[in-house]
Amino acid sequence: MKSRILLVNPPIYDFAAYDFWVKPYGLLSVAGYISDQAEFFLFDYMDRQHPFMAGKKYCRGDRFNRGRFYHINIDRPWPLSQIPRYYRRFGLDRNLFRKHIEENCPFDFALVQTVMTYWYPGVKEAIEDIRAISPETKIILGGNYATLCPQNARGLQPDLVISGNCLETLWSYMNVTPDITRPALWQAYPDLKVGITKLTDGCPFRCTYCCVPHIYKGFNPRPNGRALDEIKLLAGIGATDLAFYDDALLFNSESVLMPFLEELLSNNIELKLHCPNALNARFLTAELAGLMIRAGFKTFYLGFESVSSNWQKQTGGKVFSQELAAAVKNLLAAGADPRNITAYQILGHPDVDIQQLEQSMYFVNSLGIRGMLADFSPVPGTVDYEKCGRYADMNEPLNHNKTAFAIFRMGFDESNRLKDLQRKLNRRIGKATS
Repeated sequence: MKSRILLVNPPIYDFAAYDFWVKPYGLLSVAGYISDQAEFFLFDYMDRQHPFMAGKKYCRGDRFNRGRFYHINIDRPWPLSQIPRYYRRFGLDRNLFRKHIEENCPFDFALVQTVMTYWYPGVKEAIEDIRAISPETKIILGGNYATLCPQNARGLQPDLVISGNCLETLWSYMNVTPDITRPALWQAYPDLKVGITKLTDGCPFRCTYCCVPHIYKGFNPRPNGRALDEIKLLAGIGATDLAFYDDALLFNSESVLMPFLEELLSNNIELKLHCPNALNARFLTAELAGLMIRAGFKTFYLGFESVSSNWQKQTGGKVFSQELAAAVKNLLAAGADPRNITAYQILGHPDVDIQQLEQSMYFVNSLGIRGMLADFSPVPGTVDYEKCGRYADMNEPLNHNKTAFAIFRMGFDESNRLKDLQRKLNRRIGKATS
């Protein structure tokens, strides 16, 4: 008899959240590996296509299916009580989840995906509801929070915490045999506009602020055939936009990304492609830029944390100013819309004093593209995490909150000033290209 498995992507408790092609890809991949051995019941709190969202105009997506999440304002938790911003619960109504459990239980297992360490209140909420309505269900946590803060995760009282991406413990606990060639369980959604895939795991770089080296061992390409099957499945069930969740999508592109894009073209698969994780501008050659445009890439997000060469070297030396300029030139020459090219810069880094952030913002603007300030979030186990304890108690994951830490580090007024400046610079780009 097949196991009955509840799949849960929990709500988000945060100051801000936006749907940049957010889907529980890890959770769906695990379910896909054992899709022939279980019956699945998905509840994705962050699904903007859910019937509950009908008529909620502000949650409608843009032309690339990005959009705002449904949310309600809630009280700030004590560690964040001094942050002068609205604190919110993002995601579907809690009663919908309770009803979903009541109508479909009993379950043998509940797999709960975790992401940011400071989002654990949403995980806690999901566990509480499963325990209350289906107490016999074995609850299993996996993902970034479970990996980076395993002790804190165990404090939520699940039955099993999976740390890292080695899943042998999970398969043994569930008594299943995975088939890792199977695509993610996208058919669990009744209505799907956005899909995700990955061509690789890990990253060859070791940036001082990044958790990827602590989750994956090295850089490992996946078989291109599995990703191609996954995209065919997504296109067949109505997805129009595809985001790559790779952490180093352009690394070794001659043997990974480029052959894959040629396969997409030869199979006449037409999806709007996106790369929300920062692309390494160092590898964005003219040839690769042209191929990406032809294959359907519409948006480009480039990693560029600082114009300061000293800061660049100190944090890992992933990309330098001239490399960003060359990448932008190649993208524009290939026909990319400058309004859809964005360079990330970190706001609130503990070493902001040598970052030359404002100069970096003007440099990005001078290239004719948009900038985006990505608030720094302390990540346990990284080099930069060790510097953060002077600003907040890092033993409490809520203090890893990116909005809060930027204010802890820089102050509310300075953080706001820089964000206002970024908006002003981006308006210039919009006017120049309209």
